Amino acid sequence: MSEKTERATQLHEQGYGCAQAVLTSYASDFGLDESLALKLATGFGSGMGRMCEVCGALTGAFMVIGLKYGKEKSDGTRYGTETETTYRLVSDLAGKFQERNGSIYCRELIGHNLMDPTEREKVVELGLFKTTCRKCILDAVELLEETL
Repeated sequence: MSEKTERATQLHEQGYGCAQAVLTSYASDFGLDESLALKLATGFGSGMGRMCEVCGALTGAFMVIGLKYGKEKSDGTRYGTETETTYRLVSDLAGKFQERNGSIYCRELIGHNLMDPTEREKVVELGLFKTTCRKCILDAVELLEETL
């Protein structure tokens, strides 16, 4: 296990969400304060605010790609080299994640509606946050390592 996967796993075991675990494991590499990274990524957990949309681990990885390649200064155009590079890398990483996991969507990965308290409790009972989500975190970090 790499240093990044160990850190992401540790954060997840401490009760942080998937997006928080992924982004924060890279925060210091980009001069991002860990507490700020944790706050920034909070709303992306459980497929963005429990909406079960794009997997939080994957959105955390997208944020890391943005930290490395993202557009910082505008030349007056909508896109530009940094944006094009970032979009391509995000799309490529999402495709590889989908190949490994069958989907990029939390609702399909976890198979339950996390907005419903009864369904969410079932996810806890089944240990899916510890198994399915952990695998998604590890996959996102591993693919991110290949991307960066």
